[in-house]
Amino acid sequence: MTITLNPAIDIAYKVNHFRIGHGHRVERGRKTAGGKGLNVSRVLKRLGDSPVCTGFLGGINGKWIMDQLEHEGLDQTFIEIKDETRTCLAFLDEENGNQTELMEKGPFVSAEEQEEFEETLKQLMSEASLIIASGSLVSGIPVSYYREISEWAHAARIPILLDTSGEALEKGIEGKPFLIKPNKAELCKYMNQANLSIDELIAAAKNICAQGVRYVLLSLGKDGAILVGDDQILRAEIPTVPVVNAVGSGDSMVAGMAYGLQKKYSLEDCLKWACACGIANAMEWETGTIQPHAVQELLEKIQIKQEAKL
Repeated sequence: MTITLNPAIDIAYKVNHFRIGHGHRVERGRKTAGGKGLNVSRVLKRLGDSPVCTGFLGGINGKWIMDQLEHEGLDQTFIEIKDETRTCLAFLDEENGNQTELMEKGPFVSAEEQEEFEETLKQLMSEASLIIASGSLVSGIPVSYYREISEWAHAARIPILLDTSGEALEKGIEGKPFLIKPNKAELCKYMNQANLSIDELIAAAKNICAQGVRYVLLSLGKDGAILVGDDQILRAEIPTVPVVNAVGSGDSMVAGMAYGLQKKYSLEDCLKWACACGIANAMEWETGTIQPHAVQELLEKIQIKQEAKL
């Protein structure tokens, strides 16, 4: 099951030599039912899994996302809210190798809508074997909400993977999720540091594990990833590939990790699947998309090494 509290319509434009303060003529943008949890769901579907998607959707945008998910064959049990689901824009500058994103804050959720979601979530938990909670929080719900969801998952004896940032991550860690997936910038922010070395990042991750989180999956972009747990530290070395659109690669990593865990693969293989899915997404134009054959090819090229314990 995937939880996306703040979905979005993601629209990506190719804009070479993008410049602030200038007008740009572009081709029609690529439109996707987005939000981190929906990207995870889409990748899991490509891998042959059948996740149930839940969260909040509202307005015309919410209806469009529901229709898109139905077209993609994704099971969904969203709570319909009065406020409008957000839109997010990405401007991809292939010539300069960078991207600019504009992300709306999102809608307001009332107390009644939140209560309806909680009732639905607890019903869905009765049939779930793994929960993935991803993305930002919506207005109207407490910043500690991921902690509460993690506690419900613990009570139901279901492992939960959490992928969020900022204060939502800080509070979420208190709920002791099975795994969190920060990137370098998010972990540095959590530690209130502008920049941290690899050893310092690993030490920070070990500290989080000491608080009850089982694993920290640290994504490092082109430098691979590190999986930190109480008993071991695994480092993934990844191949260089042509990057088309990296948006959604972190979500694809979460999907790959979840897939491996569901299949009861070794931690080394779970990390390989996480990295292969993240890389495969970066090779595609659409957000949160992989080609299974590309994932299989990448699995053979990823090297996992055991790092010395700190």
